[in-house]
Amino acid sequence: MTAKRILIADDEPLYRQTTGELLRKVGFECVCVSSGDDAIAALNSQCFDLVLSDLSMPGNFKMELLKEHSKRHSATPIIVITGVPSLPTAIESIRLGITDYLLKPVKFDDLLVSVRAALDKAKRQRSGTSDDSNGHSPPQSAFLSTSMLGESQPVLDLFEIIERLAQSDSNVLITGESGTGKEEVAQTIHRTSARRNGLCQVIDCTAIPETLFESTLFGHKKGAFTGATHDQAGLLNRCHGGTAFLDELGELPLTMQSKLLRAVQQQTFTPLGSNLVESVDTRFICATNRDLQLEVREGRFRQDLFYRLAVIHIHVPALRERGNDILLLANHFLKRLQQDRIRVHGFDDDAKELLLKYSWPGNIRELQNVIERSLVLAKGDEITTIELPGIRDSATVYQAASPIQRCVGNATPAVIDSAAGDAVLSRDDAVRIAERDYLLELLESLRGNVSEAAKQAGLSRQGMHKLLRSHQIDAGSFRRQRLVGG
Repeated sequence: MTAKRILIADDEPLYRQTTGELLRKVGFECVCVSSGDDAIAALNSQCFDLVLSDLSMPGNFKMELLKEHSKRHSATPIIVITGVPSLPTAIESIRLGITDYLLKPVKFDDLLVSVRAALDKAKRQRSGTSDDSNGHSPPQSAFLSTSMLGESQPVLDLFEIIERLAQSDSNVLITGESGTGKEEVAQTIHRTSARRNGLCQVIDCTAIPETLFESTLFGHKKGAFTGATHDQAGLLNRCHGGTAFLDELGELPLTMQSKLLRAVQQQTFTPLGSNLVESVDTRFICATNRDLQLEVREGRFRQDLFYRLAVIHIHVPALRERGNDILLLANHFLKRLQQDRIRVHGFDDDAKELLLKYSWPGNIRELQNVIERSLVLAKGDEITTIELPGIRDSATVYQAASPIQRCVGNATPAVIDSAAGDAVLSRDDAVRIAERDYLLELLESLRGNVSEAAKQAGLSRQGMHKLLRSHQIDAGSFRRQRLVGG
């Protein structure tokens, strides 16, 4: 069997030489170059089965190599390996079609796993077989997850916060609606932190029965309870040196919160049935779709635990707040779910309008399901509104989580008639009238205070400004009216 040929592009001589030698020892043929320009020349003149590329090197500072690869050599898998990770470069790398995104220093065993997985995936794609028995691609180990692809201001703000957290070891609380990608944000924080070589252990607070939570989290000793036939390490032991991700923290029973507090505050715990205190070095990242401050006020969540875990608070925006990111993500799912055997190339104008109009109560998770369903129903090379029955025909199109959208979505026929007079309006026109009336009334009551209006409407400040512009409403006029009126 002919040895697989790998092109290694890196301007660090020692890394380039060492990696090449190690890969040759396990049976690969390697060609090493020190710049993006040399790599492009090699790709244009020779055949390779895989490319390993650094990001920060001459000839690739502006991703020239990745762009050329995407245009002319996309059938050849490419793995990015960088010692200077950043969210913008990770996003652009993923868009340019990289297979994996690894951070230096990377263990050779981990690199070898990634190399073999990339070659195996390329082989399956050439043969037309799926990645697994169910026809779904395995999860990417890339630096960024799908849910974090976006260009909207709320997502850019989220990127900025995560970049700052890369140099911090503080505990983080992530809030947001179900389906927005809170776990993916947590994983990204872990992968960009100094703890990235440790494990990010997911602990789902809803999946563990209250009676088993203590032994599951802290472990137990033999004989600690009926059925404890041997010592068992807890989940916290696994993430020593890494990150403990507590998902659905708001569901944690009050009786367990005091025990968790000690682990968070002192980094120590006692396994069930033991008298010995054990130490753990872990960072805690938590996620919830509940309002924990409200839970604290109503006595369902410990205030001291809340302050220990919410040192840094990140709110993940709902999909409906992300504007054209909806179309970006929809196209991403469209391409990914077809697994490179593309038969549907996009959405027609009416379908795009419907995707942007829909409130997405299930957020990104729902969007992916809708796109997958539309692909099954698609008859042509574009998705139309016919292939989107779940959101085209459902009344939930107009029932969003914000007060504005609830007000509009629940508009009664009488309200619509009074707004329209005797004229027959389409539902879209009636919705727009109701929405405009709501905004005018809100700004009047708040004297043009856009920030407070956004808060009451459940929108970001930018989202409120965008909505006002769409209705050609000048918030400043309400302030000027108050001044004129004394």
